[in-house]
Amino acid sequence: MARLALFLISSLSVYSHFILAAAAAPAGTSTYTNFVKSSCSAVQYPALCVQSLAVYASTIKQSPRQLAQTALAVSLARANSTRDFVARATKFRGLKAREYAAIKDCLEEMDDGLDQLAKSGKELKRAAASKGQDFRWHMSNVQTWVSAVLTDTSTCLDGYASAALDGRLKTSIRSRVLNVEQVTSNALALINRYASKP
Repeated sequence: MARLALFLISSLSVYSHFILAAAAAPAGTSTYTNFVKSSCSAVQYPALCVQSLAVYASTIKQSPRQLAQTALAVSLARANSTRDFVARATKFRGLKAREYAAIKDCLEEMDDGLDQLAKSGKELKRAAASKGQDFRWHMSNVQTWVSAVLTDTSTCLDGYASAALDGRLKTSIRSRVLNVEQVTSNALALINRYASKP
């Protein structure tokens, strides 16, 4: 009982610390969060966009460039995590031949997608340091490569469309890949918006 009371007291202390920190946050934070929310209203998955990017509002501020870079970084992190999960799945025991083949194919698509996202991140930084035709050329590369990631995730999901593949593993892989597809779709929309700047 004493241990439970101590736990509750320490939990309340931590909770009140976060409440006070939030209250003491700079006045501009709500403005930055509103910028993220309004930007996310134009993407295909707005709720996911806000959920994945609002935590970075103080870094993004009101910069379309920083918003696009952050969205791309989130996509890369989710893709990397999903790729690791799919790689571990190839080692599961008792996989049927078709399941193993679908997982291996998906792993290849995720590897390709990761490569495209990593290239896109570097290219986006080059675009930020350029102007005019150079800016448009770098942004065109980013748009092409991020679009290719959407093709990769779609190909992976197609591999799991068969009714012959079923079960928790299929559901787990599909849900992770679908999340990568959705955050990447959002990132592309924000990249397109940044690319269209005057």
